[in-house]
Amino acid sequence: MPYRRLPNTDQARLRAMKAAYKMGHELHPTELAFTQSTYTKLELFINSFTQAIYQYREAYNRQAENSLVYQPIAQKARLYVSHFIQVVNMAIQRGELKPTVRKYYELPVDETKLPSLASDQEVIEWGQRIINGEFFRTSEGKPPIMNPTIALVKVHYEKFVDTYTRHRVLQQNTSRTHATLEELRDTADAIILAIWDEVEAYFKGLAPVEAREKASQYGVVYVFRKTEQQPETQGLL
Repeated sequence: MPYRRLPNTDQARLRAMKAAYKMGHELHPTELAFTQSTYTKLELFINSFTQAIYQYREAYNRQAENSLVYQPIAQKARLYVSHFIQVVNMAIQRGELKPTVRKYYELPVDETKLPSLASDQEVIEWGQRIINGEFFRTSEGKPPIMNPTIALVKVHYEKFVDTYTRHRVLQQNTSRTHATLEELRDTADAIILAIWDEVEAYFKGLAPVEAREKASQYGVVYVFRKTEQQPETQGLL
């Protein structure tokens, strides 16, 4: 015997609800295979669920599109911040600068190892430190670090910060719309389960094949096991 399979994706949930809603919209309440109270719940809910799916997809797609722009900009900023610190360290190693120059950039005086720039937040923090530090150092009349200059670092850094801010907003939008959709899934599952239980109960007096045919018109999905022969009946899986 085939078994009933409840939807486990948003699109499958929406298909199931649309099929039931179509029947409820077209048939007189006395001819409908599920109760009017359940139909009312479905009618009030289906648009909210449809909109939640749309909003999540839009937010996710915007975030994905922005990531294609964001990642190269982030990598470029990381590279310039890293190179600036490396140039400072090499100048110290050549004896052109004293190790104490690292204090301007909030770097450990005796530490030649680069700080971690693995995360975007670390790039933001260290980028701001070296920009501030170089500003104070040159304001004291000291010659600027070259190749790269802090002006060039700042150009890429500020572009990165702007893009990062937008990227974070898009991430938050995606998380928010996903959380809303997640909350609605439980309601969707409860409504679908109620419809399917009522539909199957309504047609229980019919022969099994005919009952499944009727129920499938309401969106009920039946799955045949591999060992079973699948009848050529539309609406049955």
